[in-house]
Amino acid sequence: MTGLVFNDIGWEKKTYVMGIINATPDSFSGDGIGEDLEVGITLALSFFDSGADILDIGGESTRPPSLYGNVREISEKEEIDRVIPLIEGIRAKSSGMISVDTSKSAVAEAAIKAGANIVNDVWALKKDPAMLEVVASEKVYVVLMHNEANPNYEDVVYDTIESLKRSVDEAVRGGIPEDLIIIDPGIGFGKDIFQNLEILRRLEEYKLIGRPILIGTSRKSTIGKILGLPIQERTYGTAATVAIAIAKGANIVRVHDVAEMAQVCIMSDAVIRGRAQ
Repeated sequence: MTGLVFNDIGWEKKTYVMGIINATPDSFSGDGIGEDLEVGITLALSFFDSGADILDIGGESTRPPSLYGNVREISEKEEIDRVIPLIEGIRAKSSGMISVDTSKSAVAEAAIKAGANIVNDVWALKKDPAMLEVVASEKVYVVLMHNEANPNYEDVVYDTIESLKRSVDEAVRGGIPEDLIIIDPGIGFGKDIFQNLEILRRLEEYKLIGRPILIGTSRKSTIGKILGLPIQERTYGTAATVAIAIAKGANIVRVHDVAEMAQVCIMSDAVIRGRAQ
């Protein structure tokens, strides 16, 4: 496996910054690079230079249809055509960590062969039955995100923790080493504004699962609703949620504004982890 190996550094020493690169024309945040490969590679390298530890490459929008209207599901081939040349182009110029944001096993397998080190699955390996086998056989990191099509929560934190525990157990039984598993509570996926805030407020409870926590609040609708701001003006709101998430135990933050959030992470780590650069 190329690039940074997290276990060599230790999860509690710093907060890892995951920069988002949307190889899509319909990203909710309006930052999709579309088919412009060179723009994507340049953006990726600039993210590494600005403090990203990981790049998360996605070829299909995962925005909730209830918030952003009709979302077109694309074929495996179309998704592969979007992400693989970009991963190959980045890998040719950098050994940094690359994540592929996909729920399709064929896309994940192609991405790993192209140089990806992480599979970030918003359906926690549940949408495509072959995904678990691909991740297990390739021995790459995997992000298991909580997501349900028709959720009915009694206590959103307790319920999502229990669901993530089951996802972790199933992954381990399927052959994925536990130390390669990362969890994500899935803020913005099947949760309303109050549930999203409750997850962030009680994020430390997810540490009971015993796996590193990834949090993705960047530019999301909860921030927009609270501040009354459009997507491109949610940087400060995102910064607040990132700092709070770090204080509550987050290990990775997934963000659009890498340079700004890298500074938030450094300052937060100095306070929370006693880690000055």
